[in-house]
Parts: sequence; C-alpha cells; structure tokens
Amino acid sequence: MSSPVASASWCTTGASWPRRTTDGSSAVTAPSESLRTHSAAEPTAAAVDVLVTRLDDDVPLPSYAHPGDAGADLVTTHAVTIAPGERALVGTGIAIALPAGYAAFVHPRSGLAHRLGVSIVNTPGTVDAGYRGEIKVLLVNHDLREPAVFERGDRIAQLVIQRVERATFHEVTQLPGSARSDGGYGSTGR
Repeated sequence: MSSPVASASWCTTGASWPRRTTDGSSAVTAPSESLRTHSAAEPTAAAVDVLVTRLDDDVPLPSYAHPGDAGADLVTTHAVTIAPGERALVGTGIAIALPAGYAAFVHPRSGLAHRLGVSIVNTPGTVDAGYRGEIKVLLVNHDLREPAVFERGDRIAQLVIQRVERATFHEVTQLPGSARSDGGYGSTGR
C-alpha cells in the first residue's frame, strides 16, 4: 500500500494518514480540514517583508527554489576552493533588514552535504534583526580526500526567516520536575 502523503492529490481527495495508537497498533486518521484545503504550493500565512541590499550588483536576491520551501537560496560572490578538512568564510553579497521580532537562520544545503561533504560550521548561523552587514557563510569541507570547488554564483546555503520570542529569564533555586528530568545525550536510547 502506498503512503497517502506520497500521492500528489492527497490534500484534496480526503486521503487518510496512518498513525500508531498508544497500544502500538495501527490506525488511520483523516487530515484536518486545513490540511485538505491547502497544498504545499499555497502559502497559509502572509509573507514577511524583508528589505534587501545587494552589495554586489550581479548577485541574485535570495529566492525559493520551489513553492512551499522554507529556505531561500544564497549564492557565493566569488570562486573558492575548500581543501579537505578545511573551512572558508564566503560572502553572499546580500545584506538584509528584518522586522522586529524576526531572525534569519543560515542553514546548509542538503545537496552539498550529500555530494561534496560540505556543511556550515556554526549551523545554523543566526542573523539578528538589527544586523545590517553582509551575510557571510562559514563553510566546512568534511570530505577528507577531495577539495570542494565553488564558482561565483553557486548556491551555498539557505536563509530561513522565523519569528522569534524574547524571553525573560527568572533565576530559581530549583526547577519544577518533568517526565524527562535531566536526561540528555542518549537518554532516549538508540
């Protein structure tokens, strides 16, 4: 049986989703009405206006490759070769102004990780709303045998814009209990 999510028409045909019940058996659940009425290509919220300055006139604005993508592609402004195991700080030729209450996060591209072993050292890189400088990406070549070669204009990262909350931190002598407690690295098993 094929997965209903794999079907291109699952949003409009009233397909159901398989799920596990608390006793471990399988059950089928219909998607909510909001999921049935929106496809991945249709935005469900208003777009956020982001002001952009090109620091290099030939660099394209950040853009989404497909409808529904979370990350807009960023490109390199210059050719760069990253030796095996090394890193390089690469400019994008883009500076942005975000509205208050938003931040941008620079994420690696999965294709670069798969094909070249390239990722971002400080993943994700954070661009605060008040930052007005060039967005730069600190790439690392995890491949220990082959250099990673980029030409000017190659896509190197994705920019994800998100609403963020400011926290008020309250010092206490003891935290309230929780089911997880202090279980950290590896505490949930393999």
